[in-house]
Amino acid sequence: MTLLIMITLTSISLLLAAAETIPTTLDGPFKPLTRRFEPSLRRGSDDLPMDHPRLRKRNVSSDFPEQIALALSTPTSMWVSWVTGDAIVGKDVKPLDPSSIASEVWYGKEKGNYLLKKKGNATVYSQLYPFDGLLNYTSGIIHHVLIDGLEPETRYYYRCGDSSVPAMSEEISFETLPLPSKDAYPHRIAFVGDLGLTSNTTTTIDHLMENDPSLVIIVGDLTYANQYRTIGGKGVPCFSCSFPDAPIRETYQPRWDAWGRFMEPLTSKVPTMVIEGNHEIEPQASGITFKSYSERFAVPASESGSNSNFYYSFDAGGVHFVMLGAYVDYNNTGLQYAWLKEDLSKVDRAVTPWLVATMHPPWYNSYSSHYQEFECMRQEMEELLYQYRVDIVFAGHVHAYERMNRIYNYTLDPCGPVYITIGDGGNIEKVDVDFADDPGKCPSPGDNIPEIGGSCPLNYTSGPAKGKFCWDRQPDWSAFRESSFGHGILEVMNSTHALWTWQRNQDVYKEDSYGDQIYIVRQPTICISREADEGREKSGGDKSRVSSITIPMFICIFFICLACTSRSIVFGHDI
Repeated sequence: MTLLIMITLTSISLLLAAAETIPTTLDGPFKPLTRRFEPSLRRGSDDLPMDHPRLRKRNVSSDFPEQIALALSTPTSMWVSWVTGDAIVGKDVKPLDPSSIASEVWYGKEKGNYLLKKKGNATVYSQLYPFDGLLNYTSGIIHHVLIDGLEPETRYYYRCGDSSVPAMSEEISFETLPLPSKDAYPHRIAFVGDLGLTSNTTTTIDHLMENDPSLVIIVGDLTYANQYRTIGGKGVPCFSCSFPDAPIRETYQPRWDAWGRFMEPLTSKVPTMVIEGNHEIEPQASGITFKSYSERFAVPASESGSNSNFYYSFDAGGVHFVMLGAYVDYNNTGLQYAWLKEDLSKVDRAVTPWLVATMHPPWYNSYSSHYQEFECMRQEMEELLYQYRVDIVFAGHVHAYERMNRIYNYTLDPCGPVYITIGDGGNIEKVDVDFADDPGKCPSPGDNIPEIGGSCPLNYTSGPAKGKFCWDRQPDWSAFRESSFGHGILEVMNSTHALWTWQRNQDVYKEDSYGDQIYIVRQPTICISREADEGREKSGGDKSRVSSITIPMFICIFFICLACTSRSIVFGHDI
């Protein structure tokens, strides 16, 4: 017994020492902290030119696959996508024939030994602008093949293309994720948003790849092809400012192809999941929107019961992701809301304890840019996420970083999600540096209107800034914010603890350096989800009663296990 007490006390001391280094959300709510933009850095950079080595088309036959990308489907299947053929830009464009070349994937668990083969489908799309002086675009042939029968946590080798030409890609490999389980999680999950194709984007992606993620989540705004005229040329930070007389918001679609080539070293090896942002809207004169996004990316829409590529869900080990669409109907009487409610109701937290939501625009944001722009969406959907105890919500749109204290309906709440804005991928529009609480920087309520969607009553602040549209200082719900480019890594340690690290681009050459780091801690016995609550009521249990014996026993077992871990006490994470 004495030994047990000594071990427990030692473990407590170690835990307290680690807590001094890496805080946890249990230490919150945190006093708001701002790190201003570093004036020695540039706020942004131009896009890379189309003839840049990482953007230009390889000097091979157009039948050979390029822009290869992986995406999760079910826990035992994966989408493989690629492009063949040459895209065409001109006044009169004729689409390529998708049936002119096959869509095949050969794969297996040994190099050069492909025991499994699958065929899929191909498509093309056109971006049409029937205006004088504007050019049209028709894509190469876009292939999507679903490969199945995959074993968990296994490396597979594959080639894609058309074997009859022959035009097959070089051999590439990927590793599958663990099956849904409370005891198995992806190695690292990378989050990034608002990428574009600048030199800052290059730093972001190179830095991200060095972190060796097993899954990548991009929270919208991918290529920024709509910062260009249809003739190409030089991209601009603000299209409407630079071309106020343009008959329509133009795009230069070859930037999509360039982005696919740029991302291929990552996306061909690591499953990459995307959600649409406002820069993917790309309206055509006919009223068609999101054509590039819809055709280029395979997502598990039907697999997750969704009827739309704009919102879907999937499992990654013990994490259930819901990807929400901000630019389609999100009203509580609409299809997306009904789908979300059904999806959340089916989540078994005993199998996938972690519940993570992503969307493009943030609901909570203290920057001037996009301040309360999607208050309507928050008012429609936030309660549902709160009731089902979503743990973390990631968003982009604002080109900077911000992490919130746990919050619900603009009130600090220990059971609310941790909201994180990660729209700092490096795009041409530059990093956002102004805060809504800065003198003279509070936008008017009518300034930030969504490109798609209606308006609704905006939230006026409470507490110290009651009755005002903006706070006079950093809001209490904003734990930390900084104007820098970067990306984030989520390392889920177990069913209750996950390490979140935000890594800035300027830290890429600094070992063990980061901009923000915190353990996000779930409290499932305190923050009970709607489904768990209903289950307790059906069984006659008292959700408010917690055994006075169970907690001490759990604490003792926890600290014994903690003391036995090697190298560090951060749940298997080497620091």
